[in-house]
Amino acid sequence: MKPTLVLGTHNRKKGTELAALVAPLGFEVRTLADFPGTPTVDETGRTFADNARLKAIGYAQALGQWVLADDSGLCVDKLGGKPGVDSALYAGTHGDDEANNDLLLRELGDAPPEQRSAHYVCHVTLADPQGAIRLEAAEVCRGRIVTSRDGVGGFGYDPLFEVVEYHRTFGKLDPQTKACISHRARALRRILPELRRLAASGDWQPRV
Repeated sequence: MKPTLVLGTHNRKKGTELAALVAPLGFEVRTLADFPGTPTVDETGRTFADNARLKAIGYAQALGQWVLADDSGLCVDKLGGKPGVDSALYAGTHGDDEANNDLLLRELGDAPPEQRSAHYVCHVTLADPQGAIRLEAAEVCRGRIVTSRDGVGGFGYDPLFEVVEYHRTFGKLDPQTKACISHRARALRRILPELRRLAASGDWQPRV
């Protein structure tokens, strides 16, 4: 039987990205949608690491499964690192991408390109069925915020986040390229060798 890995997210698009990144390891990948009624873990941490740990530990203990969770967001230099850990609810409603993008554009106003630098951050945490943290990694992807939406791919701030070397936003980059250079891809790559080792070990069993 394939080892089961639960992705600790309710975000369908994020889940799709994470599933594609771990697919080469041969997991039976499941998401929280496969476990209806699971209580939502509150993201009360003030760092990406805090929230990734809260989700990984909380969902692992609730489900008795290995859980991979991430917390990620956008940090804009001119705004002192905002929206940061509040990226998903920047404009007040969790997951309202359009409102969040509108607010970001307003706050940056007519700032020139050299004042629109930003970076995405991703912290990933793997917890075992008892809720013990087994793996962690964090990475970033640097770019800048364009002055209007460009592209319809991705989610969150992707239509505004330009990777300067590619002269394209995440909203316009093809999924294969994004899967190589994104903050989430870079963080996952840091733990993939150890994740593969753990999955092949006798430890990888759900809690009975």
